[in-house]
Parts: sequence; structure tokens; C-alpha cells
Amino acid sequence: MALMKHPVGRLRILGILEGISYLLLLFIAMPLKYMADISEAVLITGATHGFLFILFVFAVINVFFSKKWTVRWAIGAVIASLLPFGTFVLDRQLRKHSAE
Repeated sequence: MALMKHPVGRLRILGILEGISYLLLLFIAMPLKYMADISEAVLITGATHGFLFILFVFAVINVFFSKKWTVRWAIGAVIASLLPFGTFVLDRQLRKHSAE
């Protein structure tokens, strides 16, 4: 996959995966835990999301240093990952940089 060769491309892919895992955690696993008493859904989805979040933060740090982008941008990218759908908005902004 060509995107994986570039720091911004890796960030985009991890952002999409992290965003999907976050939405699954919020809108599927959490309701299953609290409405259907199926706590395993949160255990599995939460662990996956946590792992992807850590990879996402490392990818942000990688882009920050390799592209010499601002601290403000890096903080904004991490904040975006804390908001539902935030990484998808971030991906839209990163599209133009993925080929650099």
C-alpha cells in the first residue's frame, strides 16, 4: 500500500482505524455492556481501541518530527482523536499532504 510508505499516509490509515474503533466502542460495545450486560464487548473493543490510539499518537509524533509541523498541529491531532468522528475530519485535512 503506497500510503504506508509516507509518515502522513501512515497517520491517515491509523487515524481511520482508530476512529472506527472509537465509534465501535462508543456506539456498539458500550451499549452492549450497559443495556445487554455483555461486558466482553467493551473488553475486546476497548483493548483494540487503546492499542490503535497508542499507535496513532506515535504516528502523530512521527509526522511532527519528520514534517516539522507545529506543536499546535500535533496537539490538535491528538485532540481530534478524542472526539467522535474527529479523526475523519483530520483525515480530510491530511489528504493533500499524504503524497509529500
